[in-house]
Amino acid sequence: CVPSTYVAVQYSTFFFYPILVGFLPIVIASSFSILAYHNVRHIVRRQLPIVRRKLDKQITAMVLMRVIIFVCLVLPYVTYRIYTVNFPTSRSMPMAYAISRLIQAIITSIYITNFVINFYIFIIFSPRFRRQVKLVLVKKCWQRWKYLCCCINNRIDPNNNIQPRNSQTGSEENI
Repeated sequence: CVPSTYVAVQYSTFFFYPILVGFLPIVIASSFSILAYHNVRHIVRRQLPIVRRKLDKQITAMVLMRVIIFVCLVLPYVTYRIYTVNFPTSRSMPMAYAISRLIQAIITSIYITNFVINFYIFIIFSPRFRRQVKLVLVKKCWQRWKYLCCCINNRIDPNNNIQPRNSQTGSEENI
């Protein structure tokens, strides 16, 4: 069963890119961030320590920023992919084809940064996360690397494998 090109274009244009890649992830991420924001607003009424409330507000701010950046990085990719599926550029026009490929490379790079950006968002917005990263990188990883790679052994160990060179030991073994 080989689907026709028309069916594949229709599927990509009306379902795959707009719904599965674009709308559904954005709606799910936005709804959960709104639920988190709503939950943090109700935490003020509960009797929780101030530090806990502060941390909850901080994580909610990070989630909201994550969703905003997610939307900004996904929408250009989805709109460009729908455009290229419906209006493909022919290879017979080399300049237009090269421009199309350049735009595709730039937008795909922007879309891929979506998967890397979490670390940088958390570093920017969370002092606690910065402290944890510093602890892990400097105190744990750096010390381990320093020990494994730059270990200079300055100790002198006695060599217990010295065998005497007497001719008597050889003659005693023959007896």
